[in-house]
Amino acid sequence: MKIVNRIEFISNGWSKTEVTRHRYWKITSDEISKADYDQAKVLNWEIKGVKEPEDAAIFIGVFLYRNGTPIDYVSTKGIVFYHNNVTKNEVGEVTKFLKDKFGGTEKEKGDRMFLVDSKEIYSGKEIGLLAKELEARFKLKAVISIEFQGFTEEERKRSGLADAKLLPIPGKN
Repeated sequence: MKIVNRIEFISNGWSKTEVTRHRYWKITSDEISKADYDQAKVLNWEIKGVKEPEDAAIFIGVFLYRNGTPIDYVSTKGIVFYHNNVTKNEVGEVTKFLKDKFGGTEKEKGDRMFLVDSKEIYSGKEIGLLAKELEARFKLKAVISIEFQGFTEEERKRSGLADAKLLPIPGKN
């Protein structure tokens, strides 16, 4: 695999550490909607929607891993959502909403619901729209994270995503 970016982390005690993955976090739906990037370089994304008051720890998260999410050690393709302190009725509403939008076969595992073989989305516009729909429909405040593999310095700058929200992931991947 070709290493596409070098960053020196001298302040952290690392020197010339290879960086091939970039994770942006705490992104709003508007910020991701405006982002311009190569969708083929997205490894995963997550929308975490929190209900007020935050200290009640009521949230719904929707995510997608390009290479699949494990269910009992088997990589499974499709959209997944997780929940905490959410009523069974609302879990059903979220499941219906996502299944109507993306299709797939429902498979529940603990506090996660998998939509096996559902449609997969990777564009900023689609992720941003989904975040806005979740916010409006389920009265959430959405925060988005997205991770890229092989994102060059030029692509990173052109994406429009703020450097202040970037977490480089060191290592040879």
